[in-house]
Amino acid sequence: MSAQVNPLPLEPAAALSGASRFAQRVRRRYAAELPWLPAGAPDASAPTILFDRLRQNGLDVGAALRVTRQVVLERLLTLDCDAAMPLREVCACMTHLAEFALDIACKQAFSELDVIHGVPVADNPPHAAGTANTAALATTRTPFWILGMGKLGGHELNVSSDIDLIYVYADDGQTTGQADGRGRISNQAYFAKCARALQTLVGEVTEHGFVFRLDIALRPNGNSGPPAISLDALEEYFMVQGREWERFAWLKARWVAPVDTAGAGVQQLRKLVVPFVFRRYLDYGVFDALRGLHQQIRDHASRRSAGRPERSHDVKLSRGGIREIEFIVQLLQVVRGGQFPELRTRSTQNALQHLAKASLMAQETAHALSEAYAFLRRTEHRIQYLDDQQTHVLPTADEDLLWIAHTMGYPHISGFLTALDAHRERVSQEFDILLGGHSAGNRPGKKVGGCVGCGGNEEAALALLPVQFRDRLDALRHHPRVQALREESAKRLQRLLERTAGWLTAGQTTEQAALRFADWLEPLLRRESYLAMLVERPQVHERLLRLLGAARWPARYLLQHPGVIDELASNQLLLERFSPTDFERDLNRRRDALERAGEGGGHDEEALLNLLRRAHHAETFRTLARDVERVLTVEQVADDLSALAESVLRLSTQWCWEHLKTRHRDTPSLAILAYGKLGGIELGYGSDLDIVFVYDDPHENASEIYAALVRKLITWLTVKTGEGDLYEIDTALRPNGSSGMLVTHFDAFATYQEQRGSNTAWTWEHQAMTRARLVLGTDAMRSRFEAIRQSVITAPRDPALLKTEIRVMRERVRGAHAVKAGHFDVKHSPGGMMDTEFAVQYLVLAHGYTHPGLRANRGNIALLEHAQDCGLLPTPIGHAAADAYRHLRQVQHRARLDELPTSVADDSLLEQQQAGLALWDAIFDSSV
Repeated sequence: MSAQVNPLPLEPAAALSGASRFAQRVRRRYAAELPWLPAGAPDASAPTILFDRLRQNGLDVGAALRVTRQVVLERLLTLDCDAAMPLREVCACMTHLAEFALDIACKQAFSELDVIHGVPVADNPPHAAGTANTAALATTRTPFWILGMGKLGGHELNVSSDIDLIYVYADDGQTTGQADGRGRISNQAYFAKCARALQTLVGEVTEHGFVFRLDIALRPNGNSGPPAISLDALEEYFMVQGREWERFAWLKARWVAPVDTAGAGVQQLRKLVVPFVFRRYLDYGVFDALRGLHQQIRDHASRRSAGRPERSHDVKLSRGGIREIEFIVQLLQVVRGGQFPELRTRSTQNALQHLAKASLMAQETAHALSEAYAFLRRTEHRIQYLDDQQTHVLPTADEDLLWIAHTMGYPHISGFLTALDAHRERVSQEFDILLGGHSAGNRPGKKVGGCVGCGGNEEAALALLPVQFRDRLDALRHHPRVQALREESAKRLQRLLERTAGWLTAGQTTEQAALRFADWLEPLLRRESYLAMLVERPQVHERLLRLLGAARWPARYLLQHPGVIDELASNQLLLERFSPTDFERDLNRRRDALERAGEGGGHDEEALLNLLRRAHHAETFRTLARDVERVLTVEQVADDLSALAESVLRLSTQWCWEHLKTRHRDTPSLAILAYGKLGGIELGYGSDLDIVFVYDDPHENASEIYAALVRKLITWLTVKTGEGDLYEIDTALRPNGSSGMLVTHFDAFATYQEQRGSNTAWTWEHQAMTRARLVLGTDAMRSRFEAIRQSVITAPRDPALLKTEIRVMRERVRGAHAVKAGHFDVKHSPGGMMDTEFAVQYLVLAHGYTHPGLRANRGNIALLEHAQDCGLLPTPIGHAAADAYRHLRQVQHRARLDELPTSVADDSLLEQQQAGLALWDAIFDSSV
């Protein structure tokens, strides 16, 4: 193939299609029929109009289908080459044409077979011999579905493609033909005959050419399997024999014909396919399967091009071609589609955008791959427009190459080839990054540790390891779960421990991290996909070790939710913060994707419960990783965890409302009031949510409706599913505590808090109101709640009585939390965080009336500093107590992360304790 030719004059755009030899043939032979196709781009109805006209003109079904295909393809060629028809429209027209042809052919096959064999029905139908064609029995026809795979399934069919099909029928049974002779046959035999009839009607070459080449090799058991398979047999095949590479094929599976078999059966099919393709957990085990499939394709392409160098310019199968883009996309879809339902799309270009939106691919990368895909597919079409041949190899003739360049918008071959090479190079780079062999950190190296019985001289390598880790490797070697691993998984485990040992010897990780990694790995040995993920993603392995080495609590969290470790793969992880808007938008998008797939809607609430839990766990883990890496302060961690809880409450409330049978409006008139740590925006890992529910709705059954909503919401938040739970909920701060109503009308809540009537709030409930805020509700509700809160805070009080009541409550709390002698508990000991919090609550309730700056829910530190600044505390007691409180929060936070006691030796935090005691004394032992 010549890279350049002498430039020829660029033909007028309208004349470009005429250089296609295929177009020339069609225009000569079907000049009379071409005008019968409606003008413009062929929509879904255009083939029907043309086909009917051809049938009226005397052509049989097979001939009419073939001529329809030729005429439609000529129109697409003309619009594509002369008017730059968008790729999506070209593919959509070809897809509609294939669906139309299969529907017509299927109905024709049924009509011919029914005459001979009767109607296929399920086992034991209510029929009698000799009544095969009665209307009653006809209605019991066993449904039959043609599934489009590959580009047909993805609405991406090219202009000279074969179509990959799988034939599925609902039930085994027999036809209703005559029992004697050859009339009655099994359903399987009937649909096998139907498959052969389709091959004749659609795939066979006649004087009018062909309609589509049919390929059914993707069916269960391939060419050795029956042409059509029942639903039960398909389900058994998925469970017992389905291979990894088949999941990529079934990803695009879609019912395409006959048109009158849509309905429950199609949804039943979908429910079989989805769990086979998309696994519940991260599924990196498919990497090796796709590598093997890709290598087979590469080897086949190499054999084809041996001695024929021109065949190396294959825009589909060569390096950087269409297939590599498809593999990149499908691999990420299969790996993450179980957790990201919006990725379960069959279109390659749609999937690229979803991958970017889900932050699984950089937007720039998704755009580049989408551009490359469109360029390569348009080039593929032009190759096929030349002679209507199923080929993807660039032609060698200069005049053909120049024509392709012109129709792609390039005046010279060199410009076209330069653009082609640039796209292929970008694709190949992205493919190699994701799948192309072992990176430096992932390459098998010297065997270290002998974790799974590897041979060779290991003594020298073992001697370099710390004793504890060496002993841990030896224990793992003899562990029953290790010995029971499949060979492939055993090799993965070996590589992981070799890599860990190598990093430990080189000082790239710590012994503590390596030991915790081994401890974390042991219970997960049965989940072999996690071994595959860590092997495939060395950077995840490295960050995981750093996380495990920093604290104990992350290891426990990862044992409960191992799937979240893939979050460590993001290069943006440490540069981002939690975004409630993005979180809620993404979850709503995933919920919509589940409902489109027939999951998560109606009564299938478990899918939504799991969706919420997976997203919550992943977001919690992201915050945890930033926390351990010291990217976030303790206050920022609390901010993000509190914002996450609010988002979960908002989403859960709306979704519960939509699933509530008694709802009477689009949005519930419910408010959620947060107290305690959530109210004070100080939420920690695993904190309970102290919340109160109030409603403001005039509906006559409002109390019952909102009680049902709140019960459902609490269940959604607390129930344990296969993905764990969300939060523990404490509603004890509602009016009248545990004996009160679960949800209260706003009027009753206001009356209770504002001391009107005989049933009123206690002082400790008003203390809680100082840290309360509305986290869900309308703006009007927010304003009303804030007015109630301000009324509570600014109510006149006797300072001496208030001090006495707070002291009594403080002693009651302290009595419930004994501290070991000679130790200081950062929260409960005198001078600890609890003393500071009670002191601040006193300041707010005693002086909120005269000092407006104390009324806002600003947090203990800001309120202490304000009290100091306005003279309510002697200098420097307020500022010192604020600094001490901040330090004690940090000590408590780090201790809990490392699962250490929050009680320390008396003198280790003496300065902070004295600052807390000075604050307490200044308030409760003085006239302040």
